[in-house]
Amino acid sequence: MAAFAAAVALGYRYLETDVHVTADGVLIAFHDDRLDRVTDGHGVVADLPWSAVRAARVAGREPIVEFATLLDAFPDARINVEPKHDAAVPALIAAIRAANAIDRVCVGSFSDRRVARVRAALGPDACTSLATLEVAALRLAAWGVPGLMTLLRRRAGRCVQVPLRAGRVPLVDARFVEAAHRSGLPVHVWTVNDGAEMTRLLDLGVDGLMTDRPALLREILVARGEWHRA
Repeated sequence: MAAFAAAVALGYRYLETDVHVTADGVLIAFHDDRLDRVTDGHGVVADLPWSAVRAARVAGREPIVEFATLLDAFPDARINVEPKHDAAVPALIAAIRAANAIDRVCVGSFSDRRVARVRAALGPDACTSLATLEVAALRLAAWGVPGLMTLLRRRAGRCVQVPLRAGRVPLVDARFVEAAHRSGLPVHVWTVNDGAEMTRLLDLGVDGLMTDRPALLREILVARGEWHRA
């Protein structure tokens, strides 16, 4: 929660997290499927009750936060979220509905199946990123493969969220950004922590960057005259 609060204090209104579900069905804002790497706790999140997970401390200091608490704490923020396992999807759908937050949550995933489940459950008002096969279609369309842009315009994704490359295959270049924009899709790139790379991507016209260094990104946007709170 301290990290989210620090980003909001800098002026950000877009936050990103991953979610897992505990053995007793509590949805948490947390990246790893285990507690061991970044907390003083131990074990697989999906095998542990919430009582054990909430006792763990990130870096020995900060508690793990429930996703519902995150939504409640920052009602003006837009939240980008990835369900890291199939089991987290029903709990995520329920949390979005309970908070009446469908207009401020965007769901993305490597799993086409998880994206499809969210779209089916939440309907046409749901915001999701393109699924993996849809991203592949966009990359091929940007390289000039015919017929794919029409297909993409019929799909339900509201944005493109990608890393810089998939293995050795580059994803984000000028043609990729242009093809996305022609389809009305903003492009978000993750995870970008280098200042020169941030600048290069912004020069390409990407619409959003996910970063572990929000203060640095803010400095760059201010220097470019592109910082705002919209």
